[in-house]
Amino acid sequence: MKHGYAADKDAVLARLRRVEGQVRGIARMVEDDTYCIDILTQVSAATRALENVALLLLDDHLDHCVRDAARAGGPAADEKLREASAAIARLVRS
Repeated sequence: MKHGYAADKDAVLARLRRVEGQVRGIARMVEDDTYCIDILTQVSAATRALENVALLLLDDHLDHCVRDAARAGGPAADEKLREASAAIARLVRS
């Protein structure tokens, strides 16, 4: 089954690898006893990068999965809308 992000999969993976590198860098900063504020700055940057990945995935989900389900209508459409709403709520609360 192809998901909505299939066309952006390489970009999503590249972003996630970048975040992974950022997190490894943060761990090194802690190991090296780096100043707290400098570490917090990097944590904030990694958080923003993950949020951007989440927004890209959400956009693809809305553009493909939700749109297709809405066209079809019925219980599947209702479920996709509930899923999208719940995902947005999780992102807003995080």
